[in-house]
Amino acid sequence: MASCSPLLLLVLCTLTVAEAQFKLFNLRASDLPSGILGTTDGYVKVFCGSATLGETSVRNNNPNPWWEEEFTHYKAKENDVMRLEVHDSDILSDDLLGVCQRQMKLGTHEHDCFLEKGGTLHYTYSLG
Repeated sequence: MASCSPLLLLVLCTLTVAEAQFKLFNLRASDLPSGILGTTDGYVKVFCGSATLGETSVRNNNPNPWWEEEFTHYKAKENDVMRLEVHDSDILSDDLLGVCQRQMKLGTHEHDCFLEKGGTLHYTYSLG
């Protein structure tokens, strides 16, 4: 029976799904587009796997906004998909400027994402 203990421990360890803390920070954008209504009033919606983590504040009339918010999620897993949606806040309806999606990897990573309607979203995330 003693020889089965290490094997049992190994099996139990492989059955456990590793959950890790996810942190998204250092969100900023550059060269967001201007339209008929003026300069972009940008904000970002944040999703991690199936969880909605929230959204940043709106940065009015700023083509190069920087957001101070940080987002965390304690049940993130490696290879979960992180999705960031960049929007322009308008009176009637908000415009989607672009979507950034990425399969998350362990460690700390910086990325640039080119938005469909112009501009770039820069961000850093860590998973560990």
